[in-house]
Amino acid sequence: MGKLKTAKGKLVRKFGENIFGNPKYDRLLNRKAYPPGQHGQSRRGKLSNYGVQLQEKQKIKFTYGLLEKQFRNNFQKADKMDGETGINMLQLLERRLDNIVYRLGFAPSRPSARQLISHKHFLVDNKIVNIPSYLLQPGQIINVREKSKRLDIIINSLKRIKGDIDLTWLEINKAKMQGVFISIPERDEMQLTVNEQLVVELYSK
Repeated sequence: MGKLKTAKGKLVRKFGENIFGNPKYDRLLNRKAYPPGQHGQSRRGKLSNYGVQLQEKQKIKFTYGLLEKQFRNNFQKADKMDGETGINMLQLLERRLDNIVYRLGFAPSRPSARQLISHKHFLVDNKIVNIPSYLLQPGQIINVREKSKRLDIIINSLKRIKGDIDLTWLEINKAKMQGVFISIPERDEMQLTVNEQLVVELYSK
């Protein structure tokens, strides 16, 4: 997939939130809690309704590391499903293998998770899956490949987790480097500070 052209630090400051999960961006926000640019400290321009909707779409898109076409395809798939389109959209994003690998703590960020998956470091139900966008089904088991269990990036990432992960729809066995996708998360189980309805409104125009 394509690379993110905008510096992550600028995006974090733009949204006023550490959307990438890396602790270094928490420190950046503590030092510079204002938007980037020459006038970042003096003013934050008021956005139109369209601007607010577009910014929320960008926030979600950058959080999950999707390109524009990928994000639109995800939305169109969600729109065809039963239920609320916005929640469907987020559930599809949360079910991606790169997101699950990150959520389980096997990678320090979603981009890192994508790279590890592409390099065939993970098994799903004992089969190698190297497609970051692979959608998991409830009950599927994710394992770090035996030969990959000594990778520093995975070991150090797991060390950041103290006790169990705070997500009821995932289960992890750190000793075995194994996770289980228990169920598709409900909206209040996703721990996301986004307004998906704004994206629905944006695409409804």
